[in-house]
Amino acid sequence: MKKLFVAGMLFFAALSMVPAAMAGNAEAGKTKAVACGGCHGMDGNSPIPAYPKLAGQNEAYIVKQIKDFKANATRQNAIMLGMAAGLSDEDAADIGAYYQSQKLASAATFDDSKLAAGREIYKGGDLQKGVPACQACHGPNGSGTAGIGYPQLGGQYVDYTLAQLKAFKDGTRTNDDKELMSSIVAKMSEEDMAAVANYIASLK
Repeated sequence: MKKLFVAGMLFFAALSMVPAAMAGNAEAGKTKAVACGGCHGMDGNSPIPAYPKLAGQNEAYIVKQIKDFKANATRQNAIMLGMAAGLSDEDAADIGAYYQSQKLASAATFDDSKLAAGREIYKGGDLQKGVPACQACHGPNGSGTAGIGYPQLGGQYVDYTLAQLKAFKDGTRTNDDKELMSSIVAKMSEEDMAAVANYIASLK
């Protein structure tokens, strides 16, 4: 019950931080996203575990990430800096709308032996460590919370998810809203993060 209470409080707190609605044009975004296809796949289903699947990802999240890569401060990546540098806010919204309109392919490969532990943390958190349930923000099936801009996670590659959790933990990625992710992963062990990443990969 306490876990559910913590999860609920986080969700309703998140609702107070809803960003302004985007109005991207998916058809225009299809053309603008061609350059993204080499890493993320032409339909957003990346064939490379190191690069995230973007198909079905909510527009608000994609727009924020493009802006953050372009600013090159709270989220730094040399490849993405080059890709985002010439994009306008309209371009970002159009690309986001395009990927949001695409269908996510099947779940990623995962380690069955880590699913039980990952599911426990994802669904119920860890009260002793003060880790809230991941589903409070990312949904029970990993579909995210589009209105708030919290990302879809379900079916994402283990390698990519784990890399991002570690980046939040070691401070190399700091573009999380009000340091929410950073404060959560700070309480998680390497085993916890690996378990969660594998469980997320199994969701679809």
